[in-house]
Amino acid sequence: MSLSSVREVLRAGEARAWALAELSRPGLTAVRHPLGFVCLPLERQGGEGVCLHLWTDSLAHARSTTSQIHCHSWDLVSHVLYGQVRNVHAVVCDALAEATHRVYEVVSAADGDRISPTARTVRHATGLVEIFGPGDTYTLAADRFHSSVVPEGGEAATIALGRGRPGSHDLSLGPLAGGPHHVSRQPLDSAETALAIRMITAHLT
Repeated sequence: MSLSSVREVLRAGEARAWALAELSRPGLTAVRHPLGFVCLPLERQGGEGVCLHLWTDSLAHARSTTSQIHCHSWDLVSHVLYGQVRNVHAVVCDALAEATHRVYEVVSAADGDRISPTARTVRHATGLVEIFGPGDTYTLAADRFHSSVVPEGGEAATIALGRGRPGSHDLSLGPLAGGPHHVSRQPLDSAETALAIRMITAHLT
């Protein structure tokens, strides 16, 4: 599987059928993501990756140690399978005396995320708010601060495609006085993973 082949699936309007087929693959294990969703990793090849993301209150959430405002080191293509997703852009400005947040660098590995405070302090404001529903596909370039928001009590699932951009970094806004730390990714057990798969499948059939 490659990003180009998944892009072809999206262009052909076959995302739902493709997602259902991928959900039937044996050995899938979901993980709780600190940005508030459950991630079902499907493919990772070098600097490219494909995942299914599920937002639901039916499964416990991971606790974030920074905030929901972040930027990726990779260019994102996201396709909404069902529900509503709001892509909330953040206008981030460097600040000293009036700073409200510190920028943290996030380095991900198989055992979790190493989160390190940088010297950069900032303040931010809400920028463009884009609202996407079932069947919509949107893109977000690397290095753009934003948050992905699902209406309270709502459920949504997306296909997320990422392609790394050399020289970019995964960043998150966090507390001014926070220190370096490591956050382990929490895998769902087999029953929870099965529930996540059933929930997505039920919306697509």
